[in-house]
Amino acid sequence: MRARDMAVEYETVSVDSDAIDAARLLAEHRLPGLLVVGDDGMPKAVLPASQMIKVLVPGYVIDDPTLASVVDERHADRLCQALEGLKVRDCLSKTIPAPPVAAPDDTALEVAALMAQVRSPLVAVVEKAKDGPHLLGVITASNLLERLLGAAGAS
Repeated sequence: MRARDMAVEYETVSVDSDAIDAARLLAEHRLPGLLVVGDDGMPKAVLPASQMIKVLVPGYVIDDPTLASVVDERHADRLCQALEGLKVRDCLSKTIPAPPVAAPDDTALEVAALMAQVRSPLVAVVEKAKDGPHLLGVITASNLLERLLGAAGAS
């Protein structure tokens, strides 16, 4: 099983996309994260759904989770308003690691090792061609697990 065979089309956003639109993509498609691409269509970062949620939670609640119990449901329902006016770049971690990228001929084990090493919910598959790199698709952790379990006869 090679990375090119496991890669699927996947939702992407740019660093200049509206944060609320990115949150909607994550929610509507139940994605573990989004691939953030540059103007050239190449991977620039991964925006995990957990990072988007972190943007929604007030800093004082992150610092002291016991304060979450004093926020009533009416105010909790308005958390997504924190995304208004923000871009994806505003939601990315301040120390943006390079997105994990696999070559088309990488094996399932190589992709799994990369995913585990960088703790990313997805890996981009990029082919290097004479006219420049091409994004072939993405392998998510759940898709990789499904393939590995299927190969082991455990599905």
